[in-house]
Amino acid sequence: MSSNQSFKNQHEEAYASLMKGLKELDLQGPYVPSDLVLIGDHAFPVAMNSRGQVLMAASLYGSGRIVVLGHEGYLTTFPALVENAVTWLRGDGSDNLSVRVHRKVSAVADNLQKPSFQVEVVGAFSDRLGVGVYVTDAYSVGSDPTELVAFLKAGGGVLIAGQAWHWAATHPKENTLHQFDGNKVAGVAGIYFTERYGEAENLPVYPQIPSSWKSLATGRDFKDDLGFLLQGVSEFNLPSEYLCSEVLVHSPLAFPIGTTEDGRPFLAGAYYGRGRVLVVTHERCLEVESMAPFWRNAIHWLDEGRRGVVGVMVDPALKVLSESGLKCEKTNFRKDLSVFVCTAYITEHLEEIQNFVAEGGGLLIGGHAWYWAQTHAGQNPLTDFSGNKILNQMGLSLLGETIRAGTYKAFVPSWPIKDTYHFRHLLHRFAAHVTTGVELSKHEEGCLKKLGNDCDAYLRTKARGCFYYTQVLAALTDMLKRSGLPQVSDSCPAKTPKDHLLLSLGSPVYEFCLNPEALLPYLIKDRPLMPDVYNHRLKIDVTTADGEEWISTGLYLSPCMSTYMVMPTEIINKEWKIQIGCQTDDLHDKDELKRPPRVHERFPVTSEMMHVSNLWGGLIYLVAPPNTQVKGLEIIVQKAVTVPYYKSGATTAAEWLTLRTAPGPWTELEFENIVLTVPSHVVRGLEHPEEVAALWDEIMRAIADLAAKSHKFPHKERFVTDVQISAGKCTLTPKDMKLVPTH
Repeated sequence: MSSNQSFKNQHEEAYASLMKGLKELDLQGPYVPSDLVLIGDHAFPVAMNSRGQVLMAASLYGSGRIVVLGHEGYLTTFPALVENAVTWLRGDGSDNLSVRVHRKVSAVADNLQKPSFQVEVVGAFSDRLGVGVYVTDAYSVGSDPTELVAFLKAGGGVLIAGQAWHWAATHPKENTLHQFDGNKVAGVAGIYFTERYGEAENLPVYPQIPSSWKSLATGRDFKDDLGFLLQGVSEFNLPSEYLCSEVLVHSPLAFPIGTTEDGRPFLAGAYYGRGRVLVVTHERCLEVESMAPFWRNAIHWLDEGRRGVVGVMVDPALKVLSESGLKCEKTNFRKDLSVFVCTAYITEHLEEIQNFVAEGGGLLIGGHAWYWAQTHAGQNPLTDFSGNKILNQMGLSLLGETIRAGTYKAFVPSWPIKDTYHFRHLLHRFAAHVTTGVELSKHEEGCLKKLGNDCDAYLRTKARGCFYYTQVLAALTDMLKRSGLPQVSDSCPAKTPKDHLLLSLGSPVYEFCLNPEALLPYLIKDRPLMPDVYNHRLKIDVTTADGEEWISTGLYLSPCMSTYMVMPTEIINKEWKIQIGCQTDDLHDKDELKRPPRVHERFPVTSEMMHVSNLWGGLIYLVAPPNTQVKGLEIIVQKAVTVPYYKSGATTAAEWLTLRTAPGPWTELEFENIVLTVPSHVVRGLEHPEEVAALWDEIMRAIADLAAKSHKFPHKERFVTDVQISAGKCTLTPKDMKLVPTH
């Protein structure tokens, strides 16, 4: 079981414990709660109203647990919930019955007078009391609750309740997320009291953690942050010698700072716990003199007035960052720093750095992921790249896509989010459009293609243990069920931004959703071919040169069909891959789509038993790495559909007469130096493939003569029929078929 899936199960079990014996939560009383904002991998809602506002939540931090109620009045209104909460907060198997209740909420102690608790009312928190669970309102934790946070981190339980809207109204110039006392404890665990009123309703208690597309919106407008960061900054200059990555901004409390004209961020910030983080997608940007005014602002934004030490791992950045007026020194990570500056390639202290920020530190991190992605084929930069192991939880993820050099205008801080691009805001708007018919603006429609790309990238973070990840996935699944997947073809392409977005969502949502079988009828309308071979054995003989080689199997998977493949131990974890699908052109940048933008899947061979599938189906290949030689290896395919497959020198004329009738929709004709992949109907009447082979052998030898090279190519060229290609076009007579060279 993955750690993310384990977190999800933990959250559901925790929710069940907290809601034990409860049928409803009637909040329709005199209390006006705060809307809570949740971030990170561990926070989850306990009560959510019909507007998607979270009014009660729980989370984990370190070894401890916390429950947050959106008004202190709920501590006495719901005694059964409080009893459940204290029991859960005590921890599984704990024999510490001690519960300390702050005197401001002493009425809670009266409701907990049971043999299972040893309750005492206290004037303030002290870890010296040997407490197991501490109960307080959000106003009595003190201005420096370091000791209470340490207690939580070490395994203690905290129940905290209150609202922040009154405090925010009386402190209009202060930052509620970081300055409101309750957030100095709850925020560390990813739960924030906000200045927004929560709408009180009579809420049913659901069997699972409540979820709604309505809570997908951002948790802040970020105008104050952008106003501070962009003071005196009118543009960002990305030098031509530095190729930046794009960064995905996906937390409710993360925001883009610098973007291209089409909204692709290269600079972004976020709130995380009690601290802040800022990422720039090339570490050398930290030393660009023209960006010095921004870096001065950034260091002070991260320092939050502490005027502490800025620790810098990156030597060239020291000069520019020292202009901030704060003390900057070259150092590795230390817990006593105010701000830590490092590259995205750091591989040590990853969890410590996350905790450093959660507990109030500032992090400035620079680096790109595109080079790592190019040099780690088959790996997922969103989960495997070291920088993202820090950043993902903070709501920022470095992508493999690049940002071209240039000068980009800075935001006008007063611009509303709806006039820029923010992943969460537009996802919320699109969900409202699909679900309730809300009309999108022209600007929003123009951003839908990017939203599709960002949804795909976000799902590939595979943060299944994160509440917001499962919520986004559930919302996307529901949208596909409501709208259906556009059924596109050469004669019926997808032309609207909405159809483009839906078409790009099909494959990743199917891959990651919790119940793909229930989604299938909305994605695939035609009944797929059934397998006609079982436990099919293949012998593999291959010698590769300096490039990878596709090895045809003569087998096909129907759309949404999955199969197991038994792999020889000799190729496990040796950079071999299984590929499903031969059309590998990515069409995400096309305005008009005649097929889904990405229709092939690759699976690194990492175990003897491999499970593979592809929503769109496709021919099954093994992909051998460069400079490889194997002979006589056996592969077993559990089930598949056979296709017409002719191989010069191996397939006899008699065998071809049977093979050409195989049911698969694609045919492969493999000759001396070239492999042609064409629709099977083209070859059903082909009686003499050897004549086609002779023609193509002659053509390829002539090409070799023209290039003054050997008649035997180091690897076979492949031409694949596709209804739409990303660039270029050629035709094969007598049928007019677009062909894509794969090498």
